[in-house]
Amino acid sequence: MEPITLTTERLVLRPHLPSDADEVHAACQDPAIQRWIPVPVPYARTDAEGYVARGPAGWEEDSEYNFAVRLRAGGPLVATVGIVPRGPHAHEVGYWTVAAHRGLGYLPEALSAVLPWAFTEAGCVRMIWRAGIGNDASRAVAEKAGFTVEGVQRAGMEHRGTLRDCWVGSLLPSDLGLPARLPYLPSPAPRTAVSGRV
Repeated sequence: MEPITLTTERLVLRPHLPSDADEVHAACQDPAIQRWIPVPVPYARTDAEGYVARGPAGWEEDSEYNFAVRLRAGGPLVATVGIVPRGPHAHEVGYWTVAAHRGLGYLPEALSAVLPWAFTEAGCVRMIWRAGIGNDASRAVAEKAGFTVEGVQRAGMEHRGTLRDCWVGSLLPSDLGLPARLPYLPSPAPRTAVSGRV
């Protein structure tokens, strides 16, 4: 897929460039990112360079679509959002926010552009979100973006060689008022049991 740029009222979302490495490196020194995101620890400058360098191949091979989220054109890096295919009928979203820019609504705003794009242009039919149990900030963003939290997946995430339980949620095109690439047949509502003698 050809790399694209998305815009919102306050943000410009574009594929990462080599020039982003300094800001990515600085952001990933944050203990909160290191606690919840499976980045190397310690996070070296070469890790940031490798992350931004693999972006073009990810787009070309349709293996991952990473966006640098910037405040206006030429503004500071405030977040990153990534979309990764997970089989023929699902994609997974991941994200983090630069510490100095948390609590300002940038991630929900960025997702309001990325998620419709994924459903209409990237072939996604079901978007998955996962976060380690206790990552309340990630869960709040997912719920604000419209995800339905489906429950807890035991040993659902590997984090530095350890399997951890995680929350898992999903978003369908219909949740955003978009048409689906495949029809969806939801399960019927469970019947209410009636007690008493017959």
